[in-house]
Amino acid sequence: MRSRTAPPSSGTKGAVSRNTRRTRRLLAAFSVIGVLVAGTAAQSHASEDSRVKESTSPFTGLPADPAPVLAVKIDNASKARPHTAVEDADIVFVEKVEGGMSRLIGVYSSQVPETVGPVRSAREYNVEQLRTFDRPALAYSGAQAGVEDLIQKSPLYALSNDTFPSGYYRDEGREPPHNLFLNPDKVLDAAPDASLSSDIGFRFGDKPGGGEPTKERSVKYPSAETGFSWSEKEKRWLASFDGKPATSTDGERLGGKTVVIQKVDMPPSDFQDPTNTTPYIETVGKGEATVLRDGEAFETTWERTDETADTTFTRPDGTRMPFDPGQVWVVYEER
Repeated sequence: MRSRTAPPSSGTKGAVSRNTRRTRRLLAAFSVIGVLVAGTAAQSHASEDSRVKESTSPFTGLPADPAPVLAVKIDNASKARPHTAVEDADIVFVEKVEGGMSRLIGVYSSQVPETVGPVRSAREYNVEQLRTFDRPALAYSGAQAGVEDLIQKSPLYALSNDTFPSGYYRDEGREPPHNLFLNPDKVLDAAPDASLSSDIGFRFGDKPGGGEPTKERSVKYPSAETGFSWSEKEKRWLASFDGKPATSTDGERLGGKTVVIQKVDMPPSDFQDPTNTTPYIETVGKGEATVLRDGEAFETTWERTDETADTTFTRPDGTRMPFDPGQVWVVYEER
């Protein structure tokens, strides 16, 4: 470093030049290191942000790693209640079947319970409906011949009690046919290529404005009713079936943070029950849907362009309707 009091001698000047060059090299090196450290930190933050984004379930908006998708057809006759592990599903679909009764589909990915049930049969429209998940594993008790052939030829990873009996068992304490239960791990082990959870059109976020305060809402089929009441204490919608509280075998009240009442067409299926009309629930198309969240109802428009597409829910102002993070229930209502 140069002296501030006197000019250096020639020998000292050479030393100063060497020191100056060394200092400059060190400063340059430190600058490069600083840039690299900053870049590494930025990359680390970006990677962390990416991990956070990737670890959020597209089905619930809650933390969860991408995982195989399992759809289970669940009995909802009165003798099938209480259900086992419906509370563990990411999404619960409620749909109309023969005789105007209702049936459920539980979609599992974020967590896989030890057992699920009771399990019942699949329908023709389940192929189109479940293709939104790409190629999920489908667990069901069976189906009539024509429907079973359609399901087996579809891209779904279909494993029924008929084709994969080791994945199921009978609970002798229940009355058949409402006593068939599933071992999810066994079915997923037999479906190594089942698709992982990915975007199906749901969006999650803060409650928007414009909702209508709502305490109760129900959907009625000719022989079944599914109701929801808002619980300010639990901050979720509590479910009921046929006017009675819906509970699990563990005693937990069933219900979700978001409930979607999706109005759809239900023409007769090409595969009919011998005694009752079997509906085909059309999940491709466009129509009205009421979204319940945070004690309010929001009117939206749902749209799905084809069987492999997402289902979007759009508000009147053109923005996507955000769901409240947590379990989502979708109830099909005939329009």
